[in-house]
Amino acid sequence: MVERNTYDKAFLQIGGIWSQSEIAREFVLSRKLGRIAAELMGVRGVRRYHDQALYKEAGGGFTPWHADQYYWPLLNSNTCTVWIPLQPTPLAMGPLAFAAASHTFEGGRNLQISDESEAILQQKLTQQNFRYVESSYDLGEVSYHYGWTYHRAAPNRTNSPRAVMTVIYMDDEIRVAPRSHNHQDQLRDTRVGEVPDTPNHPIIYRA
Repeated sequence: MVERNTYDKAFLQIGGIWSQSEIAREFVLSRKLGRIAAELMGVRGVRRYHDQALYKEAGGGFTPWHADQYYWPLLNSNTCTVWIPLQPTPLAMGPLAFAAASHTFEGGRNLQISDESEAILQQKLTQQNFRYVESSYDLGEVSYHYGWTYHRAAPNRTNSPRAVMTVIYMDDEIRVAPRSHNHQDQLRDTRVGEVPDTPNHPIIYRA
């Protein structure tokens, strides 16, 4: 752990496991979770953008301030993530924490997750008086946040890993944008300006 950089201390990521695990597939294609995402965003339906399991190891470091949509080449902001802890997650385990309503703030949107984003966004969000929201999670509780909501997590100070499943949703009518930097995803089987209507981005819920 001491030999890793800040990003690698924060968590281990395993992406796209919906195609490899039936249990993960149930999470990713859950109409119930998709319906909640659509209703929160005020859209008719949602597609899968991607999914990933996140493991903050025992003794793992903090997750710096960041906004997920920095990495997504999409033409609007109708995106959100459901964060699903796979065990009770007390504060000592480093649950997700937010700057409430910060999806409305455009400062710092050019920052990838890093020590720099932690320092700069901490200053900017404090100056804007965004409320810091952090709480423990019981098993079965989940959390949703917009793609541009700034969030972070404290270190895992326990002897057990913090396991989380996430599903990222996008408006079912959203369109692909040109990549604006090299850290953005390269969406397979899609074209700029088109709806990503592909097997990799199925509609999960539509009213």
